[in-house]
Amino acid sequence: TDAAETYVIERAVYTVKDIQEILRIGKNSAYKLAKSGAFPAKRIGNDYRISKKAFDIWLNTEDQEAS
Repeated sequence: TDAAETYVIERAVYTVKDIQEILRIGKNSAYKLAKSGAFPAKRIGNDYRISKKAFDIWLNTEDQEAS
């Protein structure tokens, strides 16, 4: 492998912390949104993983309702 090569890994999922930072909302609000069903969220142990694609679609949909 050439030392000059750069690899960019596109993440397929967001964490609740990512959602919190993207939307600039509090931790409790981010968890409430993840649990709301507004977009698919998989619970893994005590954590949630949110599909980046589904979240981005939800975020860019004009008729979304605030949860």
